[in-house]
Amino acid sequence: MLKWQRLSSRYLMKEQWATLRVDTCDLQNGVVKDDYFVLEYPNWVNAVALTTDNKIIMVRQYRHAGDIISLEIPGGVIDGTEQPEDAIRRELLEETGYSFQTLELIATLYPNPATANNVTYTYLLKGGVKTDEQHLDEHEILNVEKYSIEEVKQLLLENKIDQSLHASALFYGLMKLEAIK
Repeated sequence: MLKWQRLSSRYLMKEQWATLRVDTCDLQNGVVKDDYFVLEYPNWVNAVALTTDNKIIMVRQYRHAGDIISLEIPGGVIDGTEQPEDAIRRELLEETGYSFQTLELIATLYPNPATANNVTYTYLLKGGVKTDEQHLDEHEILNVEKYSIEEVKQLLLENKIDQSLHASALFYGLMKLEAIK
C-alpha cells in the first residue's frame, strides 16, 4: 500500500475553526484525482476524567450542527503551540473547575481521516478535585455531571453518548480502568 502523493493544493476558505483546501493527488495506481477536498481543523483533546471518589466527569451541552443536546466528556481545541497535556488540563479546569493528580495519554484518534486532517488526543485523568469555578468561552453553555463507572457503561450500552470520539474515548478509558474486558 502506497500513500497518495499530493501534486498541488489550493485553499478555498481559511477560517479560525475550519479551513477547506482542494488537492490534486497521484493515487499511485495510475489515476490522478484533481479535486480531493480536505478540511483542516485544529487538533483536539478530550478526557476520561475521574474524581477522587471514582466518578467520571461528563458535560451536557447543545451541539448546533447536529441539533442535539449531547452528553459528552470534557475537551476542546489545542491552542497554537500548546502541548496536548497542557491543553487537556486547561480545558478541564475551564469547563469543569476540576484539577487532577495524574494524566495518561490513552489514545490518539483521527476523527475522520478521509476528509479531515486533525488528531484527537484522549487522556485518562485521575484524582480530580474541584479547585475552581467554570471559566467558559462566550459560546459555551454546559452543565457538569458526574457518573459512576457502571452508569457510564450503561449509557454506552444504551447508545446515550452521541459524540463518536467521546464514546470511543470512554471505551478506551474503561478498558484502561479494567472496567470492561
